[in-house]
Amino acid sequence: MDKTMSQDYISPAELVAWVQREFETQQDPEKAIAMTAYMKNRFPFWGIQAPAQERIAKQRYPHLKAWVTADWLGETALLLYKQPQREFHYFAVGLLRKFHDRLPASFLPTVEQLVITHSWWDTIDPLAYRITGSLVLRFPELLPTIDLYSRHENLWLRRVAILHQLDFKQKTDVERLFRICTLNAASTEFFIQKAIGWALREYAKTDHAAVIDYVRENHDRLANLSKREGLKHTGLDWRSL
Repeated sequence: MDKTMSQDYISPAELVAWVQREFETQQDPEKAIAMTAYMKNRFPFWGIQAPAQERIAKQRYPHLKAWVTADWLGETALLLYKQPQREFHYFAVGLLRKFHDRLPASFLPTVEQLVITHSWWDTIDPLAYRITGSLVLRFPELLPTIDLYSRHENLWLRRVAILHQLDFKQKTDVERLFRICTLNAASTEFFIQKAIGWALREYAKTDHAAVIDYVRENHDRLANLSKREGLKHTGLDWRSL
């Protein structure tokens, strides 16, 4: 039996080596070309699509859960992020999502490091509302750091701040949501304008009246993209406000 598939401890380097062997076995050069082009040629790919990536990851998860720790997860995620192919980064994010309940408040700087490394929406978004959001719900003492992110010069950290409450529903800190959106309303960055709209749209599923009022009151501040996205499922046309 391959010892890397046992339930005994394996090092981060051993896990990365195992992941690489799996990726090499299942790579598809033609799909890699298309996937790289879809991501604006920012990252090389193995050409392994999401369902196959998930199957690879699920082979490993049961053999980690007995002993995996936050320190191990952090070291492993950072090591995976040193690899060039995008599937390694997806594997790292998926690993953190799987074991998010084992991450302490002190893990947020590691998340921040991942956010500012190989930054693009496809990894930023799950790091925002799956990982950062989970940490904030369990450790509200992290909120001052989120407020710092909302004003950060790095646009991806700002996007994290905007989106971290995306799944909170009734637990949403509405004042903070609207304040962060207002702080970033003047941004000309597509990924900030889109994030504001997405955050508003999701909260509108919980309280559409509050979102309508917010957009109406900030009609001259918000970008058209943010207004259109935010009101998408409210039945109102943003141009009518």
